[in-house]
Amino acid sequence: MSFKLTQPPQTGNLMNLAEVLLHALKDQGVKEIFGIPGDFALPFFKAVEESKILPLYTLSHEPSVGYAADAAARCHGGPSVAAVTYGAGGFNMVNPIASAYAEKSPVIVISGGPGDGDKSTGLLVHHQAKRLNSQLEVYKEVTCDQVILEDMQTAPADIARVLNSCKTHSRPVYIEIPRDRVFDHCEPVTDLNRCPPLAIHDSALKACVDETLEHLHQAASPVLVVGVEIRRFDLEAETAELARKLDIPVVTTLMGRGLLSQQNVPLQGTYLGVAGDDKLTRLVEESDAPILLGTILTDGNFGISGKKFDFRKVVVASDGQVSMGYHVYHDIPLKSFVSELNRRVKQSTATKANTPAALTYPRNMIADKQAITPTDIAMAINDLFHSSGPMPIASDMGDCFFTTLDIEYTDLVAPGFYATMGFGVPAAFGMQVASGKRPIVLLGDGAFQMTGWELLNAGRYGWNPLVIVFNNSSWEMLRTFQPESSFNDLPELNYARIANELGGKGYRANNREQFKDALTTAANNTDSFQLVEAIINRGVLSNTLRRFVKGIEKMRQQADGL
Repeated sequence: MSFKLTQPPQTGNLMNLAEVLLHALKDQGVKEIFGIPGDFALPFFKAVEESKILPLYTLSHEPSVGYAADAAARCHGGPSVAAVTYGAGGFNMVNPIASAYAEKSPVIVISGGPGDGDKSTGLLVHHQAKRLNSQLEVYKEVTCDQVILEDMQTAPADIARVLNSCKTHSRPVYIEIPRDRVFDHCEPVTDLNRCPPLAIHDSALKACVDETLEHLHQAASPVLVVGVEIRRFDLEAETAELARKLDIPVVTTLMGRGLLSQQNVPLQGTYLGVAGDDKLTRLVEESDAPILLGTILTDGNFGISGKKFDFRKVVVASDGQVSMGYHVYHDIPLKSFVSELNRRVKQSTATKANTPAALTYPRNMIADKQAITPTDIAMAINDLFHSSGPMPIASDMGDCFFTTLDIEYTDLVAPGFYATMGFGVPAAFGMQVASGKRPIVLLGDGAFQMTGWELLNAGRYGWNPLVIVFNNSSWEMLRTFQPESSFNDLPELNYARIANELGGKGYRANNREQFKDALTTAANNTDSFQLVEAIINRGVLSNTLRRFVKGIEKMRQQADGL
């Protein structure tokens, strides 16, 4: 089968559909495309490559494409693109896009699709599932807006609508381009960033802010709890300004770990309920005025609380509404709420209890012959930060993620709520593309076996992440929930040797002395990606993960009435 990829001559000022879309993406703030080509997507990839409107980074497996775009979007605070082919490509990327949807990351999915000729044969089209539009129907579950660009008359408005939805809701969207429409002439998109504003009633916003300020004024121990929406809607600076004006303690949720890392605020740490620091847990749970900004009420964020929250005392501002006590103010965007609070607050409005000192993080790892623990890894990274400066972190799911709670505050991308594995390495690529900074990657050997092989693409693009593999030859986090199962055992691989084969430099550390030396050497070598393999004994967990597992088990027992 062959496809005509030659671009037809331009007529007047008209561009082809691919160029129109690419310019619209750039105008919407997109800075890169991650992708894997396939036959239905070849015309679009040709247009991307030849137009040079946006840079293209190709990877080896569609889940990695989704994770890389997700991480780039989180770092930008704006959209990034994941481009794939129809069917085999699109279905293969559903899980990363589900993760982006759950964690409100604005990823734009672009998929090739069958053309009119493919649909008219009376035969099933290769890559087709149940119906030709099955892929579209599946993506409706994990995106907030969708379109198939079949009509060049409506295409500009359709593109504008979908891209505006992505920005407005900070969630993934889906665009499918039939292979035979890519080079059709099309008018440019003119309605970007013209989303109809939410009908905010000034009186409702005023009443909402009045009630919040009165609540704060009467409180003896208020606390600000911030979540991912403050980054998704570009509110970190405004939230930091509000925190300074209010002069009250600030904590993040588990999903929000890494927020405000570049802001000068009285940040105490990350609230983890029974799994976290006792003083910080009491600060939040005994507060008579917790103010939750951009915080998603998930089981990971609040399911392991030491005691149930009295939501009559809690102000929750997220998902376009503000609730407090028995009052719910609908159609109050987070940005409007934070901006109005900032405008109204001139000085501290609360009578506060003493703010506890910010958390300290373990340092000065002892370099001896003792076996490596996750806490040792955190200490060694903290020592590195103090000697060489902080680095951003891309973490996979597992004990590597919970180890970040013992690492000094820095930029972090991680699937803290959706908890998908395989995120770390491709997310580091997205983070390095978006930020220009060399990231540290934390992942377990189980996650490496999913997407760690993508490191073979690092050399092509000059990416040089510092990768730390927690190697216990096990799905150790799963073992903590079901220790008697043998299916948690993994093959014993030499990841340092694999790193050398993939074009980087690998180091294997069997004890703390070896790990410290390897980390120092790897950090100083920036020519290629560096991988430090930390051998960890089975059954050895971070203290945070051990407490978190106990909290989850207790929550489930209570929910099951046990």
